[in-house]
Amino acid sequence: MLARPRGAPLDRDRMTAFDSIHPLPVLVAAASAFMLGGLWYGPLFVKAWGRAMGIDPTARTPHGARPFAIAFVLSLVTAAAMALALPAGVDALHGAGLGALIGLLFVATSFGINYALAPRPLLLWLIDGGYHVVQFTLYGAILGAWH
Repeated sequence: MLARPRGAPLDRDRMTAFDSIHPLPVLVAAASAFMLGGLWYGPLFVKAWGRAMGIDPTARTPHGARPFAIAFVLSLVTAAAMALALPAGVDALHGAGLGALIGLLFVATSFGINYALAPRPLLLWLIDGGYHVVQFTLYGAILGAWH
């Protein structure tokens, strides 16, 4: 059971893993992904990413708010999942290390499979996969610091 009825006493022995998620660190971690994305796909790699995508990165195409809202909601989901995945007692340094491993060994490699079969350029995989390695490293550091 994920929720207890209103007014029901809290049974500490039956708390679910979801009860251990603290919303503020998850929100901060998700916001960090958003800020990282602005830097990563902005001043750091916009030209290389545009070349790899075959688009002109200086051409302004209106996105609207919808893609950013979806990205933020998904960042919240992944940050909450990372909070569940971190073991008890982890600190910022160990959280960052676990986040880097998850970003590299799960996320970036999964992108690599898709990009190899698409086929997409190696440079695009390095940029997009690298973003997610750093994203999960930040998640681990932030969530570990709050653990």
